[in-house]
Amino acid sequence: MGVNASDVRTTCYHHCNQTFESRHQCYKRCQELAPNDGYKVYGWPYSTNTRRVLAVLHEKGLSYDPVTVDLKAGDQKKPSFLSLNPFGQVPVLLDGDLKLSESRAISEYIANVHQSKGSQLLNYESYKTMGTQRMWMYIESLDFDPLASILAFEQYIKPTYGLDYKVVNETEAKLEKVLDIYEERLKKSSFLASNSFTLADLYHLPNIQYLMDTKTKRLFESRASVHRWVAEITARPAWKKACDVKAWYGKKKN
Repeated sequence: MGVNASDVRTTCYHHCNQTFESRHQCYKRCQELAPNDGYKVYGWPYSTNTRRVLAVLHEKGLSYDPVTVDLKAGDQKKPSFLSLNPFGQVPVLLDGDLKLSESRAISEYIANVHQSKGSQLLNYESYKTMGTQRMWMYIESLDFDPLASILAFEQYIKPTYGLDYKVVNETEAKLEKVLDIYEERLKKSSFLASNSFTLADLYHLPNIQYLMDTKTKRLFESRASVHRWVAEITARPAWKKACDVKAWYGKKKN
């Protein structure tokens, strides 16, 4: 029975991360040991979760084949897609015979496999830096994302059905408390986890992008350090590519 290339890479990177010795050369050897043959991404180019994965792929300079799952048409509920993800959510990443769902899990997988390529999205300088990064990644998913997702849905996605301003106002009040904590952190650090851009920052991008076109934008702009951080991360070329819907449809279809 053959060995999957992704298994070889994962084992190799695990060794590098355990030893913390000569990581750059170790990662480089891992990449050369089992080069990637390309990814297939099942997603919807307007989806926040799909864009999160695309941003990582572009930060790493990786190619991928997009497969459109039209959420408006209900493609995510069809048996053909449910066979890939029984939860009926995008995106899904295929790497050979490996099948992954959940955008943050996919993002971390790509960032680990391709440590030596493109932007260094994971900070493995020490266990302390790794712990700080993981902390902010969890803060994004547990404290920021639930509130930002509601506000983006209510103000950007739902307008054709009518806004519930009570929900918006109450949620904004909660988000302000979170952003106050971000402001204090970003006064001391260029980015959330360290002085370099990592997954902890990237994970915020999809919802922030939509919120910049709503009245909630003022909550970010009224905090100087948060405003500086938002301007910097949204200007990244990889993120602009991730938001380019024409580029998604212009790619090879499967």
